[in-house]
Amino acid sequence: MRHIRRGHPVTAPVIRIVAALIRDEAGRVLLVRKRGTVAFMQPGGKYEPGESAPVALARELHEELGLEVDPAAFRYIGYFEADAANEAGHTVEAEVFEVVIDGPVAPLAEIEELLWIDPAATGDTLVAPLTVDHIFPALA
Repeated sequence: MRHIRRGHPVTAPVIRIVAALIRDEAGRVLLVRKRGTVAFMQPGGKYEPGESAPVALARELHEELGLEVDPAAFRYIGYFEADAANEAGHTVEAEVFEVVIDGPVAPLAEIEELLWIDPAATGDTLVAPLTVDHIFPALA
């Protein structure tokens, strides 16, 4: 896939992911930071062979946060592309779904930290380009 960056065509390796938009009653968004990284991003991850986006996301949410969520309940938000936050020179292609949860979340597997953040006031928090450039604006 070719992308135009700063006026020059570049072929960047693509990482295909599925991601969750999870909000609380106050409108804050749940972000996660994976072990060994610095940027916060939506929970989710890469597909396993043969998985649909909702099935992959349900599996990732279970592995990363201990959530049991019915893939049929997800609401499709959209498809977005952005520079990868933690893999220099890579692009992420993400299918994003809104997910309603009714229980607590806990950092599991590779998740080091959880953060509920106001999309309009991220402060000094380093947030992934996919989130800042595409997902937060989609909330408006």
